[in-house]
Amino acid sequence: MNNLKTYCLCIHDELLEKVKNLNCIPVALGEGNYQKGWVRDNTGTNISYKNKYYGEYTFHYWLWKNNMETFNDKDWVGFCAYRRFWINKEKDGDSEILLKDAILKKTPEVWNNYDVILANKVSMNNIKIIKIIKYGKLALLNNPKSILKRNRNIRFQFDMFHGIGVLDKAINLLDKEDREDFKNYVNNNNSFNPANLFICRSRKLMNKYYQTIFAWFEKCEKVFGFNLEGYGKIRIYAFLAERYLPFWFNKYAKCLDWPILFNDLTKEHFK
Repeated sequence: MNNLKTYCLCIHDELLEKVKNLNCIPVALGEGNYQKGWVRDNTGTNISYKNKYYGEYTFHYWLWKNNMETFNDKDWVGFCAYRRFWINKEKDGDSEILLKDAILKKTPEVWNNYDVILANKVSMNNIKIIKIIKYGKLALLNNPKSILKRNRNIRFQFDMFHGIGVLDKAINLLDKEDREDFKNYVNNNNSFNPANLFICRSRKLMNKYYQTIFAWFEKCEKVFGFNLEGYGKIRIYAFLAERYLPFWFNKYAKCLDWPILFNDLTKEHFK
């Protein structure tokens, strides 16, 4: 029996059939006009109007408030996006990979030993100098040692793309039980599991994560608000969560890293 339920989060109505053909549950984010067949985050109890700032978390909120009772702990509930997909491990690294052949459709046996699956880590060491010069001048001035690969941590990468001081302000709003641990995590690690992707088989664990992240967002809203401009800042809540999610799950659960594939379904000739 296949107990994997993968929600594919999209903002393009024309992708409905492509998503269905990949055996994913199609999710349309935000309050736009979409054809029938999508799961929508603007029904029931929702914050769909915040999608511009929260990104995929408007759907996570909808799922938490409206649909959690439909899952049991035999279900693996996961999330991908129209440009990032979970794939079979043996297909990882294949340069000629076809998404339809590689996409993960059932849970591997090794997962039975874990609570949560996270996307393979990305390293801050891979940030190109030209990007640092273009986007990270202030972050580099704030931490000149980061010019060396070994000194680039999660904090430096966040400051570079999302503004110096933002992360500190957000961390200070966390509850005591996570505040210092998360600060140490962003200061002492040079890689993290990206893209707000995870697969989880514990409804209790998901509930706890959602309670924690949305309580934090509520506090952050009072500081950052919604008068935000520029890609790196307008979705600040989603970007904060992208760093917090792997920290939180690794602290409170047994996690396994797993490969994902970047493959944009909006391209006419996607693989």
